Formats: sequence, C-alpha cells, structure tokens
Amino acid sequence: MKTCLELLSPARNADIGIAAIDCGADAVYIAGPQFGARKDAWNTVEDIARLCEYAHKFGAKVFVTINILLRDDELEEVHRQMLAEQEAGADAFIIRDMRICGWEDITVPLHASTQCAIRTVEDARRCADAGCARIVLERELPLSTIQEICRAVECEVECFVHGALCVCYSGDCRLSEYLNGRSADRGECVQACRSMYDLVDDSGKVLVRNKALLSLKDFNLHDRLPELAAAGVMSFKIEGRLKSASYVRNITRYYSEALDALVAAEPDKYTRASFGKVYGGVAPDPWKTFNRGYTELFFDGKRGQWSSMDAPKSMGEFIGTVISVRRHGKDAEIVLKPASKGLELHNGDGFAFAGKNGVVGFRGDLCSCNTIVCKPMDGLREGLSLYRNIDTAFEKELDRNPSHREVSVALSVRVHGKWNIDVTAVSEDGREFTSPFKADLEKAENRDRAEAMLREQLGKRSLHYHFHVDSVVSDAPGAALPLLSASTINSIRRLIAEDLDSMRIPGAGGRVTSPEGASAAHTIHDTQDLMKSKYCIKYELGMCPNKQGAKPTGPLYLLNNGRRLALHFDCKACEMSVTPEQM
Repeated sequence: MKTCLELLSPARNADIGIAAIDCGADAVYIAGPQFGARKDAWNTVEDIARLCEYAHKFGAKVFVTINILLRDDELEEVHRQMLAEQEAGADAFIIRDMRICGWEDITVPLHASTQCAIRTVEDARRCADAGCARIVLERELPLSTIQEICRAVECEVECFVHGALCVCYSGDCRLSEYLNGRSADRGECVQACRSMYDLVDDSGKVLVRNKALLSLKDFNLHDRLPELAAAGVMSFKIEGRLKSASYVRNITRYYSEALDALVAAEPDKYTRASFGKVYGGVAPDPWKTFNRGYTELFFDGKRGQWSSMDAPKSMGEFIGTVISVRRHGKDAEIVLKPASKGLELHNGDGFAFAGKNGVVGFRGDLCSCNTIVCKPMDGLREGLSLYRNIDTAFEKELDRNPSHREVSVALSVRVHGKWNIDVTAVSEDGREFTSPFKADLEKAENRDRAEAMLREQLGKRSLHYHFHVDSVVSDAPGAALPLLSASTINSIRRLIAEDLDSMRIPGAGGRVTSPEGASAAHTIHDTQDLMKSKYCIKYELGMCPNKQGAKPTGPLYLLNNGRRLALHFDCKACEMSVTPEQM
C-alpha cells in the first residue's frame, strides 16, 4: 500500500489558503474566530467554509487550530465553535487540550499540536492514547528520535520542514509572558527571542552587547524530505500563519515540487495526498521571500551555527559586498561587488545589512547592474555584506503569473441511435458518471473532421478540470457523427464540469476513539524555566568547554531593558534554559 505524502501549508486567511492549494498544498491549516496560537490570524466560520469548499475540489484538506491553553470557563464556547467549523467542512482540528478528545460529537480527526511539546516516545504515546489521530513533533528533534517515535505509534506523524523557529521547545515558553505580560500559551507571543540582549557575567561585565542572542535562523529541510518519508513521517508542515500570500505561494511551490520529485522517484511507495496538477506560476526560490538565513537545526544530531543574532529580521539573499558609498546631493550611490554573475537589480528593491543595532533595511530608488541609488543610510560603508530582502521583479511575477491547479478528467464519447451521445467522464480522483445528450442535427459530411472537432473542443479546460478525450466510438464502426458546432461542444464540456463539481469527494475518515478518562489539559513538560532549548549561547559564541575546549565561565545572564535573566547549562543533556534571575 502506498504512503500518501501531505504538504501542509499555512493560511492566514481563506484567500491565502486557496493560493496555497493552487500551488500544490495537500492541506492547509487556519484559525477560526478564537482559540488559535496566532491571535492576529483569526477567521470567521464563513471564511473556513469557503476555503473548505475550494480545497475539497482537489481532495485537499483544511485543519483548524484550537491550540492555546484553554481555561475551564472557555470550554463551552470552544465546543460550540468547533461544531460550527466541523459543519463548515473542517477535516481535522489541531489541538493542545486533550479534554477535547472526550467530545463525541466532534467526529473529525484530532491532531496533537506541536504546542504539546512531543519530543519523546512517551509524549507521543500519551497523545495517541488520548485519541489523537496525528501528532505534530517538536522541531528540535534529530532524525533518530523521529524514527523511534514513528516506529512506536500507529497514528500519523507530522513534522515541520520550513519556517521560523522558536528558540525554545514548542509550547514550553513563558518568556513573553514574564517580560511583557502577553502569554504565548494564549496566542499573544511578543517574540522576545527576537529582542536585543547583552550577555553579562556575574560581575556585570558585558561579554556581548546588543545582539539578538536568542534568535534562530529559519528552518529548511527541503533536501531531507526523503529521509523523513522513509522514517514514517507523512505530513510535511510549513510554518507561517502570519506570512504574506507571496511567501506562502513561493514556499509551497518549492516543497510541492520536491514531494513530486520524491513520488516520481519511488512511485510504487509514495503518492500525493491530494490530486490535480499545478500549471503556470514562477520558479520558486526560498531566498527571495522572508528568511533569516536557513538551518537544519538538530536534524543530524549535531550542533551547528543556528543563530541569527545579527539578523533577527529578514535579511534575504546575499547579493554582494559594498565597494564604495558616495554622496550625490541628497542621495547616496552604492557600488557593489556582485556575489554572482548576471545579478539583476530593480528599482524599488529592498536591501538590508547588519548594523550596530540589528538589521537595517532600505529601498533602492534607482538600481542598475551593480549600482544602487538611495537615501543616505547611517552605518552603510565599504566592506559591508549587502542582502536583498525584497525582489520587486519576483514579487510582480508572482502576482502576474499565479499558479493554478486542475484535475485531470478522461472523456469517452459513444454515439448511438439517431444522434444520441453518451459522454463518460472519469476523474483522476475516481469520480465517474455518464451524461446523455441528444443532438437533433444533420450528419457531418466528414467523420474524421467531426471527430477532430469533438476531441479539440472537449479536450480543453473548464472550471478547474483539464479534460482529455480517450475515445470516440459509435455503435456502427465507421458510421457518421452529428455535425456539432464548437459552441455546442463547449456547452457539453461545461455541463460535465458542473456535474463533476456536484459529486461529493469522499473525506478522510473518522475519529480515533479516545479512552475514558482522557482529561489532561496538555502535555507540556512542567518546569519552572521560562524556556528550555537545544540551542546553546555558549556553543554559538565558541564558549563551550565540552565541545569547543573553551575555558569554563561563571554564571551568565541576559540583560534587556534593565532586567536580568539567568542562563543555565545542562551539559549532560546538552540543553540551555532561561529563568528569572532570582532562581
């Protein structure tokens, strides 16, 4: 039996979700009116219904997020909302609170969110035993642990493969709430990991000044999909429910092409979870939309340079080194040594460089070859590395040439009696029916020409279907065909498309039944830490005594706006944690 591989894309709203499906997503995840882990990415039930209607035309699915920590007084409203979203067509819910598993009238599958902090076999089994049909794993796991978890559970396993990285273990962070009063557990994270900190020792000496010391690069496992699939992962998730439509289109296409290649390489083993072929669009490039640089994190079980402490915002693609900066009246002229031959710059492109206080961005007013004319920028000087984080030509092309998706349909035409025509349609997803048509017309003088007309006009696109004619036959071989106009044949094709749309595509199946007593609110690892992580500031700065032979240090602290946070290093587990200073 083939394994269905699913590409799961983010949807800030229904339109972005539709764009993701057009670019090859097998499923999208979206928040409803409340209770999602991205408070600024909410949608109405009507939005979800519209997205579901479109997604289901391609066998794609829509997952709704209910993944914050829920208060007891919210459960009744959560229940009502989930029932409405289920009625709207939601295919699954991504949950954090295991009490939801006990609601028997929620009949679609439940997925244990990454906020459940699933990073061990025991964590995975706990969520599966509670009734979750799928578990979403922690992002800081090595492949070996992912393999172990996949072998240990019978439920589906989903992994993130691209996007922004929390520095902490997922769902196990209270840093935002401690510093700002806004809880990540309630969808209100202020992204304290992207803030600027000083690193100080016990005497108050500043070892590193004004760096985003907790900021990680973005995740990118594009080249590791075959290993994840072989391990037993079936869903590959892109982070980004606050990202733009252009970001989602670009990155979805990038990973969809990779999954298509994997399926093509092992067709007896894998298939895509939805159907339809993607046409048009722009060649994807992950460097041309938002990124902080890329990392595979702990996938190989080894440490690397994961930090984006100099660039907690998007830097984009490296385009070259500044040779000179000259003033011309109110403007500055930058001359570059390009990083590659054939570099093309465009008026209005966005650029960035690492300044003393973080990323500095600016627009190029006039750009040509290796020269940029812009407003004068403090800190821009000879020798700096320059990046492009907005490629205006790429963005315009994404808008001008969007991808679209079509379902392949084979048509067979049979002529019998006095111009009775039966057209049988078989779609690639298995829908099949026969439509009869009566043509009260004269016969065509030239059968071959009439058949060619049928094939040409029927074998076109209608709605989101791509038709092709397999055969044209008649009861009497070689008999004449009716003389049909192009407009008549086009009407037949449109009616067939409408009939296909009216046929319901089978869904994904039922819920996993939860055992009695599944009432745990969540499965996060209960600690007094503000956050815990595989990321280690000491290692990132070359200060690790175990792996880098550095001289041992005393206590270390992060300083931000007069507040000190204590760093703790568990070298046996190779983990770092952050606590309030007094602990």
